[in-house]
Amino acid sequence: MRQLILDTETTGLNARTGDRIIEIGCVELVNRRLTGNNLHLYVNPERDSDPGALAVHGLTTEFLSDKPKFAEIAAQLRDFIADAELIIHNAPFDVGFLDMEFAQLGLPKVAQTCAGVIDSLAQAKQMFPGKRNSLDALCDRFGISNAHRTLHGALLDSELLAEVYLAMTRGQESLVIDMLGDESLSGSVSTSRIALDDLDLPVIVASADELAAHEAVLTDLDKALKGASVWRTEPAPAEGEAVPAREALTV
Repeated sequence: MRQLILDTETTGLNARTGDRIIEIGCVELVNRRLTGNNLHLYVNPERDSDPGALAVHGLTTEFLSDKPKFAEIAAQLRDFIADAELIIHNAPFDVGFLDMEFAQLGLPKVAQTCAGVIDSLAQAKQMFPGKRNSLDALCDRFGISNAHRTLHGALLDSELLAEVYLAMTRGQESLVIDMLGDESLSGSVSTSRIALDDLDLPVIVASADELAAHEAVLTDLDKALKGASVWRTEPAPAEGEAVPAREALTV
């Protein structure tokens, strides 16, 4: 499955009042792995950026003056995103700007070109309701370094979002998958693909203090139940005997 993490920078916040795209960044994932086949484009918007937007992205009118206009890069962009699933943080914003630019050229909307759009901001709000879910906040939450992000940039933000998206949707499973090699994946991760029996997992034995605390908890349970709790119904394993997984979790 081919996915693209996409981000844009713009001259302002409202495409309907004449703001334009000035930068596009796309990071490619195939079967949830970064390929390095990325797209990065600067665009001459033929207008100045609003002061507030300029403070965010730092792309001056002078810097953009010799860059291609959107009409000159539209075909390249459409070919790159064709039939891919797009992953965008606050997707309505970026898609709205892209649709506006395409409409001015008489071209179909993004939805008619790509295979679908995932809004990672909407996903993050579902996972972390009531919390900040900006890209910076998510980087902090998942331990992803964004120290080099002093200004917003479409390609840099796409690269950071790629790491955030993989962390949000795969989490620690990625560590196991990477340990098992580059086996071909088909999108969603299935536990049947992970050969846990092949992993050399460490066994951490409970200390004397931990065993005593465990016994105290079981004794309190016995008193509350006025009888033996379920953890008392089977004898403890002899020294050196493997501990069943269920019992190991209670230690």
